Amino acid sequence: MLATIWLLDAVLQLQPIFFARGASGFSGMLKGLTPGNPSWVAHTLTWNASIVGHDPILTNAVFALVQFLIGFGIVWRRTCKPALALSIVWALGVWWFGEGAGGILRGGASPLGGGPGAVLFYALLAVLLWPHEGSDGPFVAARALGVRTAKKVWATTWLVLAVLSVVGSGRSPQALSGFVAILDHGQPGWLAGIDRTSESLLLHDGTVVAIALASLCVAIAASVYLSTNFTRIFLVLAILTFTAIWIAVENVGGILAGGATDPNSGPLVILLALAFWPLSEQPTTPRTSMSGEPLVARLARS
Repeated sequence: MLATIWLLDAVLQLQPIFFARGASGFSGMLKGLTPGNPSWVAHTLTWNASIVGHDPILTNAVFALVQFLIGFGIVWRRTCKPALALSIVWALGVWWFGEGAGGILRGGASPLGGGPGAVLFYALLAVLLWPHEGSDGPFVAARALGVRTAKKVWATTWLVLAVLSVVGSGRSPQALSGFVAILDHGQPGWLAGIDRTSESLLLHDGTVVAIALASLCVAIAASVYLSTNFTRIFLVLAILTFTAIWIAVENVGGILAGGATDPNSGPLVILLALAFWPLSEQPTTPRTSMSGEPLVARLARS
């Protein structure tokens, strides 16, 4: 699934808009992220925008090629580790030079809008799904890091999401409604109808929604320390919640309207939850497919 999302990103990068020059192209999109950011963050965005603006066809082709290499590299067993390593470096670079640190420093990184930056989840998943010999343990993500460390990573991630839900513009009804409005242009009719409902809800009850989301994130953070049945319940809640956010607020990442570079955070958070899903069996040898391939490798490459 991780490989599939990377390949989707590569295909989205080939949209004509990203090869265009000027304010209507990719460089213009990068410059549009500078308002509200500290000057030292804004400079990195304008520097990147200047490089893209100088030769948008070449730079965008390189961006797409790198993502194709990562996606196809994860699929093949021999290149999986180098591809995952490249994905970590690339994701962190995009997060800083292409997303302005995900909007955290300008107070606009609510999980409802994709904060702290969807691309960070690519790097996190690459670490958690890193191929490693040995048992999957109680869940797939424990294979590379061990159970204790993986649980700490899970708890930290969800606590960060909880904080971002209620700081900055995260609890502002106007700002939350704006997340939907930014992406509602050009959407198909059925999604536009959902947008009108979610915009109205967030505009009138955005603060309540933000607090409720933060509370749920705290509970999800603690869920990996509970019994297996409770863990599964909260993982299902996490999957359902971010599926709803992905559709009703993130507008499936804006990919149906065109101009999106990725599907936003929804699918990645769902994949993260699946990586922590308690396994029904805890064998002492690596779980394998019929072809003898470790389970964790299948999850990364699917």
